[in-house]
Amino acid sequence: MRRGSSATAGSGRRRRLALAAPDPVALAFGERTPSEVLVPKDVAQLGALLRERNLAGKAVTFFGGGTLQSLGFAPERYDVAMDLRALNAIVEHEPHDLTIAVEAGMDLATFAATLAGARQFVPLDAPFPQRSTVGGVLASGWSGPRRATYGRPRDLVIGTGVVLADGTAVKAGGMVVKNSTGYDLSKLYCGSLGTLGAIVRANFKTLPIPQMRRIAIAALPENTRARAMEHVAMLEIEPSAALAIVGFGAEIDGRPGVDGRLLLLFEGSRASVERATMEMRSALGSAGVPETTLIDVDAEAVFQRAVNAYVTSLEGRSANYRSAGLPDDVDRRFETMGRLAQTHGLELEALLDLRTGDAIVRLSAATGEAFSQRLPAFDDALHAAVPRMIVLVAPETLRERLAMWGADPPSLAAMRGLKERFDPNRTLAPGRFAGRL
Repeated sequence: MRRGSSATAGSGRRRRLALAAPDPVALAFGERTPSEVLVPKDVAQLGALLRERNLAGKAVTFFGGGTLQSLGFAPERYDVAMDLRALNAIVEHEPHDLTIAVEAGMDLATFAATLAGARQFVPLDAPFPQRSTVGGVLASGWSGPRRATYGRPRDLVIGTGVVLADGTAVKAGGMVVKNSTGYDLSKLYCGSLGTLGAIVRANFKTLPIPQMRRIAIAALPENTRARAMEHVAMLEIEPSAALAIVGFGAEIDGRPGVDGRLLLLFEGSRASVERATMEMRSALGSAGVPETTLIDVDAEAVFQRAVNAYVTSLEGRSANYRSAGLPDDVDRRFETMGRLAQTHGLELEALLDLRTGDAIVRLSAATGEAFSQRLPAFDDALHAAVPRMIVLVAPETLRERLAMWGADPPSLAAMRGLKERFDPNRTLAPGRFAGRL
């Protein structure tokens, strides 16, 4: 490290926290339970364990905090669960260069606390940060509601360390923002769901913590949602995140409006946030929204609860979907999904992202039995209307009956070629990804 760098500033590599192997039953995919649960203590041991299992023809699935493990199909073969949370050290932190390198098993709460000590942050915006890991967020391809402002997590990555199926450790990028030409393999690993290799290290560019964060919540009177959304889209000072929320009352803020409510996050200098607040209140007033609640002290906690809601389920009687699209189309997609839910006897809640165009919906029924009977037919009808819907969370018993990835992407042939090149023995989570890769 250069002088003045840290892992907390100048103290060298932070020691890893040791972990015991979890119960195999806790890592099951439905009836598929691993015969081995391994917790490698370092990258060298991970490489050796992978090499042995690859040669033996064993199938390996990687685990972190498990918060996004519901993505994708269950692996078609599942012999080994590889828990990567013991790889959780800070490798390098250069506060003056706005860069940090961490092992991928570090949980997001620890990651954020480390950066906060240097008045910096990385906006990963993933659910349940006390359990979510850096590697899990990247491997899942997660992107949160602030990506229109800061970019996706993969856009903030400037380098990675990965262990391939045959145990080879490889690197991509480095510790400077512009450090290479040609293919950026770090982007390839992000979103591959552990089917190409295990992300073991991630280098990020960091950002200075804003002087002020403020949440504005506006309960919407009857028939005002569409108009209020239009007015938010025309704000001169854009919020860092903007969600129209229907349902999810107690889980986020306990302020359900007749037509839902808006949740807006403003970040920046105190002067800019105050100016944005005045403009926002005026715009919403013109849209027929009489009152807005401002939250400063607990803004981060309220925002995190909204992010948690993306994957929060209801005791085996719900499923969460994600639809990508343009912001000016998000309300139309929501209305389509609402009609289909009503037809199939399901309740619908939604988080509509006014900046990115994402529509997150949760479908539920009063009982798990009713839900299991109704959801597959709804899933068929939904994907006929909105082909690229992705299932974020669903009961394990229904995973194989749903179109987990929606319609196959146009790039499926290229993705299959990459899988064959990186993992010719289909060792890593075979069948989990789109197209059963």
